[in-house]
Amino acid sequence: MSDERLNGLINDLIEEFSPIGSGSGLRRYLRALIKSSLNFADLKTSRLDLKIATTAVEEMAEAFRMFSAYRNVQKVTIFGSARIRPSDALYSLTRDLAAQLAAAGVMVITGAGPGIMAAGNEGAGPAMAMGINIRLPFEAEPNEFIANDEKLVEMKYFFTRKLMLIKESVGFLILPGGFGTMDEAFELLTLQQTGKAEPAAIVLAQNPEDTFWQGWQHFVTSEIFSRNMASPIDSALYRITDTIDDAVSELLKFNRNYVSRRFIGPEMVMRLRVAPNSAQCSEISREFSDLLDDSALRVVSPYPVEIAESDSLHLERIAFRYSGGRTARLRQLIDRLNEMVEP
Repeated sequence: MSDERLNGLINDLIEEFSPIGSGSGLRRYLRALIKSSLNFADLKTSRLDLKIATTAVEEMAEAFRMFSAYRNVQKVTIFGSARIRPSDALYSLTRDLAAQLAAAGVMVITGAGPGIMAAGNEGAGPAMAMGINIRLPFEAEPNEFIANDEKLVEMKYFFTRKLMLIKESVGFLILPGGFGTMDEAFELLTLQQTGKAEPAAIVLAQNPEDTFWQGWQHFVTSEIFSRNMASPIDSALYRITDTIDDAVSELLKFNRNYVSRRFIGPEMVMRLRVAPNSAQCSEISREFSDLLDDSALRVVSPYPVEIAESDSLHLERIAFRYSGGRTARLRQLIDRLNEMVEP
């Protein structure tokens, strides 16, 4: 089949079934998705390959559908051990943290299982709790606080589940846990360190008498930083705390001023609630000259592509030529911009 005929058929399908307007830039992604799916027909694809691809897309579509009604609500994802009992002090800490986040208007996402996940859903309450469960031979049933809720999806694959646990959230609260929690924590830090995820607040929380994260930090410092396998400045990507107020404050203040970023050509555009004045721009440019690729941070109006896509036009903006890498320094820049706005 010729590309011209295939494109015509795909366009007809989109026109028939999609609510996306013909002038929307989103249609090209839908066309690419359909065309990519059809490419499987040209490959020596096994039944298992097709099953994995189909299930992954179906799971993502279900999660996107759930999130769509809450896209404008800030969310924090909670990770932690599934084996913590309700009588454990760590359960109480998590429940109280989730309750405070919910009271501040933040929805709480968990893996929907028992232990820390149940504590997070319980603390958030029915209106503010979300769950993304994994089907496993054990520890797989949704907890009672999210079971049968419309804000729950279940997934077969860990990779689609992890994507959905991370994609929608502006902050992450990690409580002590086992191999699964460590996997989630290190993957989250890897995504932040490499710039493959949007900047976000990461809080490693524990009870005051606990030393879990101090032990973890000792390992990271003595076995990773000391061998130059990561840089000590990467510790700016996370915060260790043993108080509820500190944990909640760290998560909430991340978006006190900073809202989002976007690359437009060689420039990084940051959307803010309040842009810095000229003196502040000069001061920040000097302080973060290593990030700015011999340019200066400046206040800008929405770019044409942002206007065409109606992309956060109500927010103020700064732009600079980002030199790449140095994601921990980028996080420090965001902290600096957040300091400009009173709590």
